[in-house]
This record gives sequence, structure tokens and C-alpha cells, in this order.
Amino acid sequence: MLKIGDIQLDNRVILAPMAGVCNSAFRLTVKEFGAGLVCAEMVSDKGIVLQNAKTMNMLYIDEREYPLSLQIFGGEKETLVEAAKFVDKHSNAAIIDINMGCPVPKITKCDAGAKWLLDPNKIYEMVAAVVDAVDKPVTVKMRMGWDEDHIYAVENARMIERAGGQAVSLHGRTRVQMYEGEANWDIIREVKQSVGIPVIGNGDVQTPQDAKRMLDETGADGVMIGRAALGNPWMIYRTVKYLETGQLIDEPGAREKIDVCKLHLDRLINLKGEHVAVREMRKHAAWYLKGIRGNGKFRNAVNESNTRHDLVAVLDGLVEQAEELEPVISVG
Repeated sequence: MLKIGDIQLDNRVILAPMAGVCNSAFRLTVKEFGAGLVCAEMVSDKGIVLQNAKTMNMLYIDEREYPLSLQIFGGEKETLVEAAKFVDKHSNAAIIDINMGCPVPKITKCDAGAKWLLDPNKIYEMVAAVVDAVDKPVTVKMRMGWDEDHIYAVENARMIERAGGQAVSLHGRTRVQMYEGEANWDIIREVKQSVGIPVIGNGDVQTPQDAKRMLDETGADGVMIGRAALGNPWMIYRTVKYLETGQLIDEPGAREKIDVCKLHLDRLINLKGEHVAVREMRKHAAWYLKGIRGNGKFRNAVNESNTRHDLVAVLDGLVEQAEELEPVISVG
């Protein structure tokens, strides 16, 4: 089993922190599919320090999500430490994670996210300051480097460990790659061999078999799943079962997918209200629809839905069509 600081996880499968996606409604749904740890979307340190209303809402954690890792980002030590202290004392997160991997310009131009990857000494200074200020375990999620000429993953991981970080999650791409090209799993193995703290591998895990191969090839302590879980929390469940038993569970049918989609929708409505939730749910619904026969003609209707009633009607219509295309055969 995987242990981060004093937090014992049930298994080695972790939901990645994805901006604009990993709110409580999505995280709880994935948690119920067996994730050992779920990670919240990154939150601005300055937003926390200034008590920005939108930011504070992002700190909401349902107790059923435990253990949860709450991720903060920032470029200045003072505000990062203040934000971490607030999370430490005023949230039920189990772990405080520092974002050192976000590649988008609006984050890196603030000297946050992946910009840290260029300066191992800053990494040490920032992580050490946060570790000294809080009681919860502190972890870091990072990329392997800024670009092909600046890959300091091993040195950066050593600095995180030296500063008191309790684990490091490593996405095997550079900042320049964004989400393109192949993830480099060799660098995950190199980092694992260079530090004594847990290393969690991330990047190009699309199937349960990929997860096992990553763990086998890199020696990583855990596997982090991101985009493959979008509209597909079964990826988490199937991966946990595959790693535990070697058994590959079947993919869900159309009705099961849509039932979970509707559960997710209702949780999002409870979290954000119907008006915001339905609009936000459109992208999630499109992900849930993937792989269901005949979904193409329903996509526009999903994107035109403005109420729960509208969206549920579209989803139910899709299920009816899918079951007509593939009738259920009863046995016995």
C-alpha cells in the first residue's frame, strides 16, 4: 500500500488534479469508484489569502472524499505559505500539494506552475517554507522539465525530498510539450531511483494495462490517472481491480454510463446551482457519451441544454436508442 506522510491510502491509484474539472462533484464520483486518493483542482494562493469568494468555494470538500489532496499554486513564498497555513487549519484536506507542473502561460508568467522547474534552489526554498508552516503532509506535482534542454527532474525531486516533501508526482512531459507527444516514463524511473520518498507516475495511462506497465517499468509507488478518467470513473475502478487481481472488468453499458452521468449532474447542481452546473456539465456529458453507439446526433442537443430537465431528457433519449441498437438479452 501507498503511504504519504502519515496518510495511508487504500491503493495506489490516484485521480490527477485537473483544472476546471476536479471539483467536489467529480471527485466524489471518482472516489466512489475506488480511487486511493483524489486531488482537487489547483487553487490560487493569492485567491486564498485575499479570501476571494470563487476561490473559497473551490476549497469545499465533502467528507466522503477523504483522503483528499488539495493543490495550491503561486510564485511568491509569502503568499504560498499563508495559503498553505489556511488550508492546513481550515480545510479537511489530508494532504497539501504544490503545483509545479501547470504549463499554461497565465500561470507560468506569474512565476508559478511549471516555471519553478527551471530553478531547483527555488523549489527547495519554497517547499521547505511550506513544510515548516503546516502540519499536514506536503507533496509536489511537477513535470519532467521546462523543455528538452532543461530537464532537472532528478535534481528537483531531490530538492523536494530535502525540503521535507512527502511525495512527488511526476508527469513525464516538459512544459513545452503541454499535452502533446509521448510521456517519458524513463524519467519517472530515474526519479524513483534517486529519492526515498514515494514517486507517483503520470502521463499516457489510458488503460488498466498501461497503469500496470507504468508501475512495472518505472518502479513508481503509485499511478496518477487524469484525462482517461474524464466521463469514465470506471477507468479508476477497472485499474484498481486489475492491479489487485489481474482481472480486467468489462466496460460499462450505456445505461450505467448515463446513470452515473446524471448522478454527477445532480451533485454539480447541489454544488453550484442549476444554471452554472448544467452549462459546466455539458463537457462532462460529452465525455460520458464517448463509446455509446449513435451518440453523434445527441451531442448538439447536449450543448443546447440549459436546464436539468433538458439535459436528462437528452441523456435518456440516448440510452433508449443505444438499447434499441444493442438489445439487452436476458438469460434464464
